[in-house]
Amino acid sequence: MKLSKVLHVISVIAGITGVVMSAFAVLFWPADVVWFGLTRDIMLLCSITTLLIAIWLQLATIHHMMLEKRGEIV
Repeated sequence: MKLSKVLHVISVIAGITGVVMSAFAVLFWPADVVWFGLTRDIMLLCSITTLLIAIWLQLATIHHMMLEKRGEIV
C-alpha cells in the first residue's frame, strides 16, 4: 500500500473520531460533570485538536500524491 493511501486512511479515521467526539461532547455531556477525568471543555479541545490533525494529514496526503505524480517519490 502506498504511503499516500495510508495517510488518507489515517486522516479519515482522525476526522471521523473528531466529529464523533465533538458531537458527543455537545449533545450528551452535561455541563460541569467530570467523566474519566475529563470535562466537556477538555473534550471539545481534544476534538478540535483531532480535527486539526486530520486536516494536516490530508494536506500531507495531497503533497505526497503530487510528488508521486511527478515521479520524485516511489
